Amino acid sequence: MDRVAKLASQNAVVIFSNSSCCMCHAIKRLFYEQGVSPAIHELDEDSRGKEMEWALMKLGCNPSVPAVFIGGKLIGSANTIMTLQLNGSLKKKLKEAGALWL
Repeated sequence: MDRVAKLASQNAVVIFSNSSCCMCHAIKRLFYEQGVSPAIHELDEDSRGKEMEWALMKLGCNPSVPAVFIGGKLIGSANTIMTLQLNGSLKKKLKEAGALWL
């Protein structure tokens, strides 16, 4: 849990992902297309990935990936991010966290 919190607080946008997950890929593309450069942590490529996956589930991420943190706060998984994108509030959160300049 401490490792997840530490990693999540190191960048304006942090995404915990699996390299073979199609929804993770879609969420990463969404951020890249908005001009955001998130820190990506591929859990399946990290020696402590399973431990972090359990920590994310304890935080309420189900499924555990993609898990998106903005400004150090857990925002949620793909459904939450897509909802925020569709209702227009994702961009506001990104600006508040300093991930977007315009």
